[in-house]
Amino acid sequence: MLKIRLARHGRKGRPFYRVVVQDSRKPRDGRFVEKLGYYDPLTEPATFSVDAERVKHWLSHGARPSETVHR
Repeated sequence: MLKIRLARHGRKGRPFYRVVVQDSRKPRDGRFVEKLGYYDPLTEPATFSVDAERVKHWLSHGARPSETVHR
């Protein structure tokens, strides 16, 4: 099953997340199908950006958002 979830990047103590479409059985930071956007919790206020059109596309094809992305 495909999931829309956050993949952690950045370095120790400075997290940066990509919003990706990924098989739910893959590791969090493993190979993904498509990058949809990013989330940077360190900026003030936190920055969250996604391609809404691509998110709708993947949701219509059965991808489910993770709990964190859904919030």
